Amino acid sequence: MDLQTIALLPLTYPEVGATAGPMPPGYKHMGYSAHIGMGQLRFDEAADSVMHWGMQRGAGLGVQATSDVVTVGTVVVVKVGFIKAPCRVVYVIDEPHMRGFAYGTLSGHPESGEERFVVRHDPVTSAVYAEVTAFSRPATWWSKAGGPFTVLLQRVMGKRYLRAV
Repeated sequence: MDLQTIALLPLTYPEVGATAGPMPPGYKHMGYSAHIGMGQLRFDEAADSVMHWGMQRGAGLGVQATSDVVTVGTVVVVKVGFIKAPCRVVYVIDEPHMRGFAYGTLSGHPESGEERFVVRHDPVTSAVYAEVTAFSRPATWWSKAGGPFTVLLQRVMGKRYLRAV
C-alpha cells in the first residue's frame, strides 16, 4: 500500500491527542525520560532531530513519510523487520522550551493508540530532556498473542528512542 492510500486510513482509537494530558483508561501506558545534555544548543540540535524523524531512525526503525519534516497530518510508516506500522501525526509542539509531536495509529498498525516524542529544555537549570509517552493496546490477533513479548518490545523501543537523540 502506498503512502497516499495509507493517508486515507482512519485512526484506530477515539482519544486523539490524549498523550498531551491525562492518559485514557483501557490502555497500557508507557513513559520514559532521559537527561540528554545541557544548554540551548543541545536543545536545538535534539529538537531538530526529533522533528526530522531522528528518534525513529536512530532507534533502528525504517521510516517512510509523506514529509521529511514532521507536521500535523504527516503520514509515516515505521518498520522494524517485517512489521509495518502506519501512523499519522496528530499534533505538533513548538514552544520555546519544548518541541516534538505525537502520532496516532492507523488501520494496519499492530497496536491501537498514540505515541508522543518530545525534547524539553529547563531554562532554569539548562538541562535538556528527551521524553517518550504512549498509550496502546493490541489491534491484531498476533499482537494480542504476543502478550509479554509485545510489552517488552515496546519498552526496548522506548529506551532506544531516548538514546537516539
